[in-house]
Amino acid sequence: MAQFANENFEKSSIGYLLMSTLVVAPDQAPHYEVVVGMEVHAQVLTRSKMFCRCATDYQGAPPNTRTCPTCLALPGALPVINRAAVEATIRTGLALHCHINPSAVFARKNYLYPDLPKGYQISQYELPLCEHGFLEIDREDGSTRRVRIRRVHLEEDTGRSVHTGGASYIDLNRAGVPLMEIVTEADIFSPEEAYAYLTRLRATLRALGVNSGEMEKGALRCEPNISVRTLAQKIDGHYGVKVEVKNLNSFRAVRSSIAYELERQSGLLAAGGTVEQVNMGWDEERQRTVVQRSKEDAHDYRYFPEPDLPPLRVDPTWVEQLAAELPELPAAKRDRFERSWGVRRSEADILTSETLVSRFFEESVAAYGWQEGRPQRVATWMTGELFRLLNADGEGQDLRQIATTKVLPAQFAALLQLVDDKKINQNTAKRVLELMYASGDSPQQIVAREGLAMLSDNSLIDEAIAAIFAANPAELTRYRAGEEKLFGFFMGQLMRATQGKADPAAAKARLTELIHLPG
Repeated sequence: MAQFANENFEKSSIGYLLMSTLVVAPDQAPHYEVVVGMEVHAQVLTRSKMFCRCATDYQGAPPNTRTCPTCLALPGALPVINRAAVEATIRTGLALHCHINPSAVFARKNYLYPDLPKGYQISQYELPLCEHGFLEIDREDGSTRRVRIRRVHLEEDTGRSVHTGGASYIDLNRAGVPLMEIVTEADIFSPEEAYAYLTRLRATLRALGVNSGEMEKGALRCEPNISVRTLAQKIDGHYGVKVEVKNLNSFRAVRSSIAYELERQSGLLAAGGTVEQVNMGWDEERQRTVVQRSKEDAHDYRYFPEPDLPPLRVDPTWVEQLAAELPELPAAKRDRFERSWGVRRSEADILTSETLVSRFFEESVAAYGWQEGRPQRVATWMTGELFRLLNADGEGQDLRQIATTKVLPAQFAALLQLVDDKKINQNTAKRVLELMYASGDSPQQIVAREGLAMLSDNSLIDEAIAAIFAANPAELTRYRAGEEKLFGFFMGQLMRATQGKADPAAAKARLTELIHLPG
C-alpha cells in the first residue's frame, strides 16, 4: 500500500479505509470541494420527559432512578405527548424561518441498541413539525449566506451505555428526554462554515431558552454528513458519497472531522479508490475518523406511524401567538448593536453569542450612556479586559460564567466614567477592574482605599521630573544632543516614579516642556 504524506491514512479494522497502491503527485490531483449537511440533536429544556412524567434532571442522578413503566417500555404503558416540548420545537422552527405544519405524525424508528428499551425510537419522519427554513451565517470574506434547514422534528432520546471494569451497564435515566433534530440541506462547504453555523444555531437555541447548549453534557450533539466532489460534479449538480460522523460533542471535533474527511476522501479518490457510505466516529486522541458501521437508509429503520399516538394537530392561532412572543434573536441583536450603537461587527458577534453576555453589555451601556462611541468603549473593555479575567478562571471560552462575576454592570460603567473624568488612567483602570473582579467592591471604593487617584498636580509631576533628570544626567545630555529616542526612557521613568497615577497626556506635555529647557 502506498505511503501518503498524512500518516493517519491507515488500514481500518474492517477494511473500509484501504488505499490504492497509486501515489498521486500534488500537482496532478484534482481539486475537491467538501460538502456538508448537518444534523444536530438538541435536548429540549422541559421538566418532564417526552412521553411520560419522569423528571429530566438525570445529570448526576443515580442510574435508573428517573424511569417509569413508559420510558422503560413495560407492557401496557402508553405514551402521552409533552406539550411544552412541542411548543419549544415550534418556537425553534419559527426562529429558523420554518414552515410550521398544521399536522405532524409521530413514527416508530426501528433499530436495536441495548440502550433503546423499546427496540424502537418514537420520532417523526414524513410529517415533521417544522420544514423549509434557513439560518444565515457569516463567511470568512465578510459576506453572509443562508444555510437551508430541511426540517426540525421532535423525538425522544435514548439511554446510555456505561462501560467500566470490563463490563457494560445500561442507565435509562436519559431514555425519553425530549430531543429536537435539526437537519440542514447540503449547504456547508468548509469546516469554518460548519463552525459558523453551529455557533449561530447554539446562540439561537439558548436565546429561545429551549436548549442549554452544554455539549460537554450531551445536551447538544452534532453529526455532519460529509462528502467531496470535483468542479465537474458541482456543475452537473452531483454529490459524492457521504460519510456521517456520529455524536460529536464539541465544535472543535466537528471542524477537525470535516477537515480530516476532506483530506481522506479526496486522497482516496485521487488515488483511484472509492468512498464507502459508512458511519464514523471521531478519535480525539489520534485526530482521525474511525469506522463504526455501514450507514443505514430510511428503509432500514422500517418507519411506520406510531399506533399509540394520534396525529398532532397544531392550531394556527397558537403558532401566531408563539411567533409574537419570540425574543430578539442573536442575529437581530447583533445588527442593532452594530447599526444603532456603532459597535464593531467583531465585538457585536461575541457579545451576542450568549444571552447573559448581551444582557450584561446592554445594562452596562444603559448605565454608561448611549452617546456616540460609548457602546463601542463598553464593548472593547468587555471583550478585552473583562473576558480576560473570565477566562483566567480556567473555564476556557464559556462566557456564561459572566452570570457569577462580582462585577455589576453599573460598576463596570462607573469604572469607565472614572477614566473619562480623568480620575484614573487606562492602566490604573485595568488594575482596578482586577480588584473589582476579586472583591465585588465599587471602583470608587477601590480607588480611594488603594490611593490610585490620578495625579493632576503639576508641581508633583515637576518634582518627579527634576528627580529623574538628576538621577540620569548622562541620558539627559544625550537626549539634548539629538538622541530623541531617549524620550521614551524618561517617560517610562516618570510613570514609574508616579506609580502609574500621572495623567499620561499631562505628564507627556510637562516632560516635553521641561526636557527642552536649557541647563
